[in-house]
Amino acid sequence: MIDPVTEENPDAVDRFAEQWAVERPELDVGPMLVIGRLHRLAEILDQRLRPPIAAAGLGNGDFDVLAALRRSGPPYRLTPTELAATTMVTSGAVTKRVDRLIRQGLVERSVSETDGRGRVIALTAAGKALQERLHPAHLANEDALLGVLDAGERRQLARLLSKLLVSLDG
Repeated sequence: MIDPVTEENPDAVDRFAEQWAVERPELDVGPMLVIGRLHRLAEILDQRLRPPIAAAGLGNGDFDVLAALRRSGPPYRLTPTELAATTMVTSGAVTKRVDRLIRQGLVERSVSETDGRGRVIALTAAGKALQERLHPAHLANEDALLGVLDAGERRQLARLLSKLLVSLDG
């Protein structure tokens, strides 16, 4: 029998693990207790973080580009390569997102001042204003989603997730 994280309130992953314990008792399903929960949480978080961003006419990836440009500091511009690195997506995904944001008047693409072949992506005034309006609401949404955890638990979880991320992301 697999011990659920909380005896009185097992989650779906606990139930899956119990089923495997019956069907394949020789297998250690311990890793599934973590990975399964991470997968399920990623799905739930995506569903719950998306609505305020979508209400502003943006996709999550669009919001990420605006946030990356804003946090880069004045003059709020990055090369496509820098954007890809800071948003952790491919250059093709950056191009699609930037093209969408250009059509909305939230960013602009221009020739690099230091390399005539290069391009830079910059926030427009409208893009900066939208990002600055959405960011506090986004953080409040994240805070609410973590509401079941106290400050110490949040720090502990952040440390553990960072340790795992660094080990896998290299």
